[in-house]
Amino acid sequence: MDDELNALRRSRMRWNTPLSETHASLLLDRMALDTGHLVDLGCGWGELPLRAAARAPGLRVTGVDTDVTGLERGRAAAAERGLAMDFTEADAATWDVPVERAFCIGSAHVFGSTKAALARLAEVVPSGRLLYGDGFWATPPNPAALEIFGQDTLTLPELLDAAADAGWRVRHLSTADPLEWDDFESTSRAGWEEWLAVHPDDPRAGEVGAWLDRRLREYVGVYRGVLGLAYLVLTRA
Repeated sequence: MDDELNALRRSRMRWNTPLSETHASLLLDRMALDTGHLVDLGCGWGELPLRAAARAPGLRVTGVDTDVTGLERGRAAAAERGLAMDFTEADAATWDVPVERAFCIGSAHVFGSTKAALARLAEVVPSGRLLYGDGFWATPPNPAALEIFGQDTLTLPELLDAAADAGWRVRHLSTADPLEWDDFESTSRAGWEEWLAVHPDDPRAGEVGAWLDRRLREYVGVYRGVLGLAYLVLTRA
């Protein structure tokens, strides 16, 4: 897809994870934000760390991602709200500056696996708190779900074991509920659905429509209720 459609793809999403406003506020509460340095590794357009910056004016906030479109959106949002947040175009896995707080939500893949991510993040946050979000099998996966999300996806007990093995203690655990998932999936399609309704004769319309139909079928028929999303607030053991 071209740059125009790529920018529209997530334009109706609050953040790129199944998370309600109330749930997000709870997670930020559990992170005990104050001063120091917060880094979001795999920040996308950085809506959650922007909320953190608004809550804690004394906090230094950095977002790291390779998605140029997302970073531009984040910079524009920060400027519009008068918030001081740095957006850095880089591979999140290369971050090597210790910080007091970190977010890593849905970005374990950049480190290679969940277990690798938790081990590496223990070096990034030698003391402090980490908000870690990752998928897990809520029910035994079907072959199609395994093909989409891979063999490395863990069950929730296995995810907690992996965190413990990496030296973390769980200060908070919550999971995305069905409404959060449905809203996430609906908003992930909304930008392109709106575009398609206005441009049915565009040469790109067929490809966009096919993607939207496939995504909805996969969600409802393959992984709705099968894939979960856990949010862990972790501290060093």
